[in-house]
Amino acid sequence: MRTSRLTTTAVAVAAISVLATACTGSSEAGASDDPNAKTTINFWHGWSAPAEVKAVQDNIDRFEKAHPNITVKVSGNINDDKLNQALRAGGSDGPDVVSSFTTANVGKFCASGAFTDLKPFIEKSKLDLEKTFPKVLLDYTRFEGKRCALPLLTDAYGLYYNKDAFEKAGITAPPKTMSELADVAEKLTVEKGDTYQQLGFMPNFHGYETVVSHYMPSWEHAYFDENGKSNIAKDPAFAKMFTYQKKLVDSLGGYDRLEKYRGTFGDEWGAKHPFHTGQVAMQLDGEWRLGMAEDAGVDFEIGVAPMPVADDEADSYGKGYLSGTIVGIAPASKKQNAAWELVKFMTTDTEAVVNFSNGIRNVPSTLEALKSPDLKFDPRFKTFLDIAQHPESSTSDGAVNGATYQLTLQDFGYQYEKGAVKDLQAGLERTARQIDTDIAKAK
Repeated sequence: MRTSRLTTTAVAVAAISVLATACTGSSEAGASDDPNAKTTINFWHGWSAPAEVKAVQDNIDRFEKAHPNITVKVSGNINDDKLNQALRAGGSDGPDVVSSFTTANVGKFCASGAFTDLKPFIEKSKLDLEKTFPKVLLDYTRFEGKRCALPLLTDAYGLYYNKDAFEKAGITAPPKTMSELADVAEKLTVEKGDTYQQLGFMPNFHGYETVVSHYMPSWEHAYFDENGKSNIAKDPAFAKMFTYQKKLVDSLGGYDRLEKYRGTFGDEWGAKHPFHTGQVAMQLDGEWRLGMAEDAGVDFEIGVAPMPVADDEADSYGKGYLSGTIVGIAPASKKQNAAWELVKFMTTDTEAVVNFSNGIRNVPSTLEALKSPDLKFDPRFKTFLDIAQHPESSTSDGAVNGATYQLTLQDFGYQYEKGAVKDLQAGLERTARQIDTDIAKAK
């Protein structure tokens, strides 16, 4: 379970902009402690739900049993804003090991020195990362050759669907292409006056997880060209996605009508989520939704499938968007060798990763853990394990200013879907120039 991705990213962008000028630590400077000496280290994480906090503590207990000389003091419910303040302040009360849900900011974490460069620790431990983690996870935990984080657990995004609603509408299988998604969404939509009794799919960019970055993996795309310039106005995939999304908005009743209906939705993280209540029959979401829907006691059978793909990319069906939790070492820590022992344990020990995955109900982050017979999951969860291993699954590109470019593109999407932008190509070109300007300033 996570805080809303868009909210998390917006908060993190503001926090990390200050952090960039505050952290210049390096692993060589702080890694002088004896990892075998008796010591206490501080681990800060963002989980807050009781079951999640318990899963974290269970993992720490396993670590302390394996490393009796290291005691770990755990602090939960730490967002990136709190983390920023602590990293700026430094001191013995601050974190030694840090985690974040915001993979989009790894570029800024690495470029600014907010997280310690892990290369010396990885080399000393002789870890072969390519044989340990899926490629996408390695990509989103490094930036321009610098690795300042490792993957902790993975989030994979797919399509949830109401099997009872499908059967009632005579639909026998989940859609595999974007054209099929549009057709099925219309068939599942039941109007009620000027609103809906049931909406087939909420396409609007404010529709919880239906954000630009989560739509884009359905089309093969590249956010930046080989020179690091924004590619969104040149790569036709972006125009295709925005055109598709706007057409779907219009076909399901139009922006205003959909937004009015969205105003009746319950909280994304509560029992009254619109998929739980049957207000929407299909939902783009992460692997955590399955457990949350079951916990909410839904009165229909839940189906899970990969997100549909572009019509001309049907052979890539099964791929999806990946992100996850990252973990690293605070640059001001004077116990970086001990901190590394915890980072290494939590991210590479198969038993630890599997047990943590079982407790948090997220996708495991290592290749061995993904195939472990000790994974305990609903059979439908296998869809997300497969998405995490699909060779064409992708994540958002890193940038020196973190998620700023994603927010800029998302803001453009808000304007385009409601009709405020009439010329799509011109709008993408303006947005690309803004992205390039922001990155240039960050450098």
